[in-house]
Amino acid sequence: MSRKMKEIKDLQKEVKRLLKEKNAILLAHNYQSPEIQDVADFYGDSLELSMKASKTDAEIIVFCGVHFMAETASILCPEKKVLLPVKSARCPMAEMIDAEKLRRKKMEIPSAVVISYVNTTAEVKAESDICCTSANVLKVVSSIEKERPIFMTPDRNLAIYAKHSLKRENIFFWDGYCPIHERLTAEKVRKVKEEHPDAIFLAHPECRLEVLKLADVIASTSGMLKYVRESDHKKFIIGTETGLIYPLLRENPDKIFIPADPEMICPDMKKITLLDVIRALETLEPEVKVPDDIRKRAISAVERMLSV
Repeated sequence: MSRKMKEIKDLQKEVKRLLKEKNAILLAHNYQSPEIQDVADFYGDSLELSMKASKTDAEIIVFCGVHFMAETASILCPEKKVLLPVKSARCPMAEMIDAEKLRRKKMEIPSAVVISYVNTTAEVKAESDICCTSANVLKVVSSIEKERPIFMTPDRNLAIYAKHSLKRENIFFWDGYCPIHERLTAEKVRKVKEEHPDAIFLAHPECRLEVLKLADVIASTSGMLKYVRESDHKKFIIGTETGLIYPLLRENPDKIFIPADPEMICPDMKKITLLDVIRALETLEPEVKVPDDIRKRAISAVERMLSV
């Protein structure tokens, strides 16, 4: 075993010791680094992780992801202390809109139903009628009467995907996007498909429509994991942040995964280290706590989504 590997193993052992000592649970998003995913109690999509945490008796949640994810955990688990090991780990797309901007937009289209992607701040969720995920966006949009206009935020690509798939012209949207998924172009996809003609191309709904039109499967990260797990196919092109390839390989060691673009790496998702997790558990900081008035309004939007 190399010196670096031994250091990682020692740090992971210390993380597990502290988790047990503090009655804490560690959540890791699918885009986190392998050493973080390996020590997590659960890995997966952001909302899925918060829902799992809410069903445990842990008093502390350590969320290895970005800020809005820790907020979602605070919304769903108000009695638990939620820690985000690196406070500056943010989602650029979620930061593209705030509550005040959304309030102004709502005044422009007062009859519109506001659907906010879970990849938004708690304040934006609180100003929304209903939330959606990349997995259930088509179901959520379909639950709204066809004559009602819809305003979707913050991801224009997710909104365009819904508008195109459901053929609804009365969907309007905020001009936000995920910089990591936005960088994937149809030209890059065609090139990698030509190099691997026997591979199935899986694309995340945060990708541009030109990319989604080339996809064999459109799915969230958890949806991709499920699809690959159940598929007899052996080779896949993965159109999302490259961190997902690690859990894909862990669950399917006999299959081959090719990144659609090897540079689809989110720097914010890679900020948290094992040392940061240890420090957070030792100090119980930085804590993310959503104020109760915002939490109550935000959870209503989440609950409406869950009812769909």
